[in-house]
Amino acid sequence: MASRSPSVVLCECFARDGLQHEPGFVPTATKRALVERFAALGFPRVEATSYSNPKVVPQFADASELLRTLSRRPQTFYKATCANVKAVERALADLDAGHGANEISLLVSATESHTQKNLNRTRAEQWQNIAAMVDAARGRFRMVGTVSVAFGCPFEGKVDAGSVVADVEKFAELGVTHVALGDTTGVATPGAIKELLARISKLKNLVPIAHFHDTRGTGLVNYVAAYEAGVRHFDSSFGGVGGHPAKVKYGGGFTGNVCTEDLVNLFESMSIETGIDTDGLLATAEFCEQALGRELHGRVTRSGLSPLI
Repeated sequence: MASRSPSVVLCECFARDGLQHEPGFVPTATKRALVERFAALGFPRVEATSYSNPKVVPQFADASELLRTLSRRPQTFYKATCANVKAVERALADLDAGHGANEISLLVSATESHTQKNLNRTRAEQWQNIAAMVDAARGRFRMVGTVSVAFGCPFEGKVDAGSVVADVEKFAELGVTHVALGDTTGVATPGAIKELLARISKLKNLVPIAHFHDTRGTGLVNYVAAYEAGVRHFDSSFGGVGGHPAKVKYGGGFTGNVCTEDLVNLFESMSIETGIDTDGLLATAEFCEQALGRELHGRVTRSGLSPLI
């Protein structure tokens, strides 16, 4: 059953960060059913799509069509990822047409090498791009900044926490107060998380979001560490699906997100109210498996939820 007074805000990322990893195109009707189901479960934030270049990420060539047909729930934020000003303009056009997203995300990488690989530009150029995107958005969306490889880079190794704090401050100066810290390849540790968040907590009017990947099986313990450090916003994906875009690969092995059903099970077991309808949680996890035609990585999908919830 759903919690009445959530202690945390969960964002379901399956339909965007999850599906960008998939090489095969998922039909628009299936995406719509997924997003609507996530919202019905009680997720206050749902990643719906991305205004990516279809040549780079063909999975989201149907972004506008999906948003046009999507049934909305009040008080729910439907997020669309935007890579440049052109993407923001597409988001504005859909909003003007009456079916746009009400939240968009803006991305920066914490290192130069990852920026070049992932975004094909320098960090300085990317910050100019982000400033132009904020101007283009004209305050019509809630904006969420993301700092990728915030704890470690597959090309440059350990990332200086001071550099990440500076990136968070830059977002705040642009009026972007929701900022996700991305452990993009799953190298974070509880100690590193608490150290970084202790520094970020000194910034006023900032909402930190934990966006960790479970590459090395540390996702859940890192989320507990983030919670203990004061974070209340968390991103996750059913079945642990996700990672880098299918055509932009770096790192090896499993690269997926923290698994939603396992995270909800853990938080509820710790008496941390998620606001998610646990009665429908596993059926939705199974629906996600049916959508992709394979068994996914959720532990409690196989074992069942904790009997102590």
